Amino acid sequence: LVLSNSTALNLLLSKLLRDCLEQTNSSAPPPVTSAGNNLEIVYVLLMVGLFGFFTVGVMVTNLRARRLEGPRDPYNTYIATDAWHKKDREYFQAKVIENYKLCCVLENRLAVEQPAAKIPEEK
Repeated sequence: LVLSNSTALNLLLSKLLRDCLEQTNSSAPPPVTSAGNNLEIVYVLLMVGLFGFFTVGVMVTNLRARRLEGPRDPYNTYIATDAWHKKDREYFQAKVIENYKLCCVLENRLAVEQPAAKIPEEK
């Protein structure tokens, strides 16, 4: 962009410089626009609302799931009874007895201590 008239450019630059100096010298605060504040409040309220919606949804789902688990539920009844502990104990005892029957001890009579025999020593 090349301007043919240099005086017009000088006038434009001087006017911009004066406007800038007037703004920095004035002690009045710049005007505040409230349109931006309204949008910020709406955004914050929207985020809080979405968070609250999901939180309430999780709580209601959890309460509903707990209500469906009644005392007559077969899974809870099975855990409440102690029958499975007895079955576990019986199975463990059967395994111990089975392993005991499978065990055998091999004895090496030559490796047993013989107090009468003297161990030869190297010289």
